[in-house]
Amino acid sequence: MSNILDKAKAWLTDTFDSNTNKDVQHLIDTNSKLLEESFFQNLDFGTGGMRGVMGVGTNRINKYTLGKNTQGISNYMKSVFPGEKLKVVIAYDCRHNSKIFAHQVADVFSANGIQVFIFPELRPTPLLSYSVRHLECHCGIMLTASHNPPEYNGYKVYWKDGGQLVPPQDKEIISEINALEFTDIDFNRNSELIKELDDTVENTYLEKAVRNVNFNLSEDAKKALNVTFTSLHGTSITTVPKLLEKAGYKNLHLVDAQAQPDPEFSTVKSPNPEESEALEMAIELANKQKSDLAIGTDPDGDRLGIAVRNKQGELTLLNGNQTMVLMTWYLLDKMKQSGSLKDSHFVASTIVSTPLMKVLTEAYGVHYMESLTGFKWIAKLIKDHPELDYIGGGEESFGYMVGDFVRDKDANTAILLVCEMAADLKSQGSSVYEQFIKIYKEHGFFKEHLVSLVKRGLEGAKEIKQKMIDLRENPLKEIAGEQVVLIEDYQTSTAKNMQSHDTYEIDIPKSNVLIYYTENGTKVAARPSGTEPKIKFYISVNSTLEELSDFETVDAKLDSKIKTIRTDLGLTE
Repeated sequence: MSNILDKAKAWLTDTFDSNTNKDVQHLIDTNSKLLEESFFQNLDFGTGGMRGVMGVGTNRINKYTLGKNTQGISNYMKSVFPGEKLKVVIAYDCRHNSKIFAHQVADVFSANGIQVFIFPELRPTPLLSYSVRHLECHCGIMLTASHNPPEYNGYKVYWKDGGQLVPPQDKEIISEINALEFTDIDFNRNSELIKELDDTVENTYLEKAVRNVNFNLSEDAKKALNVTFTSLHGTSITTVPKLLEKAGYKNLHLVDAQAQPDPEFSTVKSPNPEESEALEMAIELANKQKSDLAIGTDPDGDRLGIAVRNKQGELTLLNGNQTMVLMTWYLLDKMKQSGSLKDSHFVASTIVSTPLMKVLTEAYGVHYMESLTGFKWIAKLIKDHPELDYIGGGEESFGYMVGDFVRDKDANTAILLVCEMAADLKSQGSSVYEQFIKIYKEHGFFKEHLVSLVKRGLEGAKEIKQKMIDLRENPLKEIAGEQVVLIEDYQTSTAKNMQSHDTYEIDIPKSNVLIYYTENGTKVAARPSGTEPKIKFYISVNSTLEELSDFETVDAKLDSKIKTIRTDLGLTE
């Protein structure tokens, strides 16, 4: 605790503003627990950048932690791009302080002689990713905490290719940041180097999205599709309605109560479209309007949740794996029909996503590539394999990226793709729901389930660490009565066949992920979150589906198996 107190007292100097001084002194005087939480560590970059609770301290999002990061990035860019006129672009979401933080970040960049382009109002993350390359910037910054609770904010960093930081840049930048003191931050804004963007960049992004998702459907097919949409108080309200209108989808209903930006996300428990509760108002309106789809996005507009009509006519929420598989199927099938599918094409997904992605992709005769969790790794695959042509790809956490003009998950373009698919299927007398059951029948019925255990604070971090140690040092031998045949440890980059005891190297960057496979194809992955105080368990089970009419029976059987696995592993939420 003495070390923590010393770190806190350093924030009582005139390096920090008077309000910060007062807040830190108040913690020292009145709240030792919160003081410890605020200073026990430094916020790190995870799979989605830096994200945390706002407040004073080294373990909080504030002017100084963001400023130190920005100073480090400025120094790093000068060292790796010597003699170049450096440029960055900055965007921000609807959260408390996002606009303030964005301008404080702009101040530091401009103080370091770097040209800054900044959006004048909130805009979604995929537009920022697109803007980096469009404006030929060296770096991009997005101020957002995605779907985290209202007390959070965050800082996503994008590099020249429009993708988030990956090795070696991430570690090199972290080293640069860690070498700095807070006294090294230059906040002296150079207004001449800060330019607010007009709508030109956004318009080109929308135009490219429409060109990227255009399968020549008739106007009648598009008019026949009835869609309800909610932005869950976030940024996509600025882009999704415009995009659908531009693409010819005019039968759109907005959830008005959630259309206004709101940093408290006051109409939902969590602004996360992965959770069915978040789409309750959208589903209510969709039922009133007799919509075919109810769609919602997270606050920074990169993830999407979709509810479709089942065979009883009820709206049911698809999970991220199902949505990803459906979008991939549609892209592959339309390209095959048009004769544009080539051997050089590839689809990408992540190691914790459904195995059905690999099965489906290879059935169409194109390459399937896997990466760590996070779209920065999918963007890296595109950069690392210029000999291949990227089609699309996604991950289980409700994200998808269509084409490579954006190098991050993009709910805007994905929503357009879903509408195109739904309109096409409806014009043929089918539906999205019927199609994913057909995919299960043809390629195998794969069902996934995610368990996220929240472990907050210092004790929670220790508990998560110990759980991963236990899984490595005392590996499971059976899961739901099935023998474990393979264990992949991405931290050591090794996989071990538990029957032959042979080991082989995994050619994917190191990460704290452990995956078990059983003799019947059951898959269980354990992974601490890189941006939240959680440990996540990804469960995948599978079966054959002989007849479409057997769907409910097989679904219930797989559900029962997932419950057994949760019980066996002690995974209670």
